[in-house]
Amino acid sequence: VTAEHAAGLLEQRFSRKGPKREPVVLLVDELDLLWTRKQQVMYNLFDWPSHPGAKLIVLAVANTMDLPERVMMHKVSSRLGLTRKTFQPYDYKQLQEIIMSRMRGLDAFDPDAIQLVARKVAAVSGDARRALDVCRRAAELAETLVDTSPSKKSRRHFVTMMHIDHAVQEMFASPKILAMRCLSLHEQLFLRAIAAEFQRTGVEEAVFSRVFQQHVSLCRLEGVRPPTASEASAVCSRLGSCRLLIVEDGRKDILSKIHLNVSVDDVNFALRDK
Repeated sequence: VTAEHAAGLLEQRFSRKGPKREPVVLLVDELDLLWTRKQQVMYNLFDWPSHPGAKLIVLAVANTMDLPERVMMHKVSSRLGLTRKTFQPYDYKQLQEIIMSRMRGLDAFDPDAIQLVARKVAAVSGDARRALDVCRRAAELAETLVDTSPSKKSRRHFVTMMHIDHAVQEMFASPKILAMRCLSLHEQLFLRAIAAEFQRTGVEEAVFSRVFQQHVSLCRLEGVRPPTASEASAVCSRLGSCRLLIVEDGRKDILSKIHLNVSVDDVNFALRDK
């Protein structure tokens, strides 16, 4: 079934009245990833519930509260409901509870190790997935040490704070993170500007002109002379040549599209003290 055919079938499904039809609740996660220039997919998702007898409820999850105002066309945003719920990043106590719930029934982690990973990740992003990734890597490191050191098998908690520290260093001290820490001031500010723009829009793509505005604002905040547009463009090109950014091919104007080639979490971690 092609995308066009599927859209047509769904249009028929939610346009026809059916007295015995069961209501459908559709949860759409990462809504910002469905954004396209024409926004036809978003339009269909939010238009179908408005049809009489559709019995469709759409719950959408996005990375930013004002995504409709930032990137949606009026014909799409006008079909959204007025109910919005804000979810703040997890703090360390919440992350600790999430990790402990996943570890229920396992006696493999030192409680202090769990608290350490929760605090480490909360300080950077509050991302539960990243916290669980650190725990997974720490368990792999601990298992390797147990295999090579039989005497350690008798230890009740074999994943300790030492393993968490090693896992954090591995995951947050990759070559790209080390490279970001060695960048020039304006190169670091440009990366921070991209991360700020992504956070503002909830879309992990930005045009140069908007990033440049964020860059200038950061410079004023830090008391640094703002670059000219041509200087910022040169900074963007250098970051692209380092493969820290992916810049749209064939364009070097203010509307060229920019993507990070690293995660926003890595940018925040690498430049958090800058």
